[in-house]
Amino acid sequence: MTTERANFGTKLGIILATAGSAVGLGNVWRFPYMTGQNGGAAFLLIYIACVVILGVPCMLNEFIIGRRAQANTARAYSKLANGTPWRLIGLFGVFTGFMITGYYVVVSGWCLQYIYASVAGHLNGDASYVKSYFDTFAAHPWKPILWMLVFMLMCHFIISKGVEKGIERASKLMMPLLFILLIIIAVASCLLPGAGRGISFLFNPDFSGVDSKTFLGALGQAFYSLSLGMGCLCTYASYFKRDTHLTKSAVQIVAIDTLVAVLAGLMIFPAFFASYPDAADKLADPELAGQYSGPGLVFITLPNVFQQAFSGAPLIGELVALLFYSLLSLAALTSLMSLHEVSTAFFHEELKISRKWGAAIVTVLCALIGVFCSLSYGDTREWLVFGGQSLFGWFDFLTGQIFLPTGGLLTCLFLGWYVPKHIVKEEFTNEGTLRGRFFGIYLFAVRYVCPICILLIFLHQFGVI
Repeated sequence: MTTERANFGTKLGIILATAGSAVGLGNVWRFPYMTGQNGGAAFLLIYIACVVILGVPCMLNEFIIGRRAQANTARAYSKLANGTPWRLIGLFGVFTGFMITGYYVVVSGWCLQYIYASVAGHLNGDASYVKSYFDTFAAHPWKPILWMLVFMLMCHFIISKGVEKGIERASKLMMPLLFILLIIIAVASCLLPGAGRGISFLFNPDFSGVDSKTFLGALGQAFYSLSLGMGCLCTYASYFKRDTHLTKSAVQIVAIDTLVAVLAGLMIFPAFFASYPDAADKLADPELAGQYSGPGLVFITLPNVFQQAFSGAPLIGELVALLFYSLLSLAALTSLMSLHEVSTAFFHEELKISRKWGAAIVTVLCALIGVFCSLSYGDTREWLVFGGQSLFGWFDFLTGQIFLPTGGLLTCLFLGWYVPKHIVKEEFTNEGTLRGRFFGIYLFAVRYVCPICILLIFLHQFGVI
């Protein structure tokens, strides 16, 4: 007995769900740092160009494979690989998504703790207190694990409801709410005394400091910010209807993701410049990178920034902090949904079990990984430190710096050089119903431009260039 494969119910659902996959914590804690380290507006313009050159074609790759095969990521590649070793790329994508789920949910749980901390007034204090608060919480034996489990169960509930009633319905609620919160916080930040310098930093380009590292950093951020190479987009595309305009969808999703990154900049830079007269120097100092990127930015620096920026109206500062961590939780949840779905679809279809059982397997296994990643954070437990780095750090390093670009590169080579050109064109043009004016440009980008860009990202992040 066979059942009809699930699909997204509406075009809006497709865009919001897939954009939710791309929009995540990286938009908030990596993009502002990269922008600050590379001169502000000049980096922003280069980043947008890199998103068009690298992001759109790589996103289209996964859309084409997923919709063509109408199957989970592993089976999708296998269908097009015809028994050749190329099929292993799909399994690699599922494995990558599974690994990321295991440690991403830990950070997501931190966001819930900080919602509670904002309400309870636990973030009031000087910079050293705020840092101590985070370090103490992250090293606690069970509190981070508790919040991680709560977050994982929230995600499990949505995924177990299915594609249309779970993922799509949740995305239609959460993505508009995310934008509302973004706009509220950005407006509050931009109205601060001295915020104009931060706005100018973000939007008035100065190309005098631009060098090859700026371009390579923008390439890397463009790749990582769009959830490429982890199976999410391929899995979601398998739920697209046959008449979905893949190119238009990719452009719309990339535009939403970029808009979120810019709004994140408008949240952070005006408040930062309003708090610190030497903000530009602080952001450009590589020795302070840990404070102004990743967990250091979100859970240590920004609480202090919000306190200082709104010192004249502390209640507003507390409200902004609450809204900010609510926003982070939404962004984390929309991304975690797509990561969870990659593995859920795999177990559901390959083991021929119900969707709810597939989701349960993923939830339990990833929660176990999350427990050990949480316990290892900050190198506080030596038995979870390997080669001088914590288990959490290894998961972050291997998936972010090796697995994702490897998956993206192999997918470009697979679709550009192995899959028959007529199959790629059929999907690109919806079997000839669309004109496909940019197909030649797309294929050239996939065959030559994108592989070179991804190789450059590899070489740059390992310090070769």
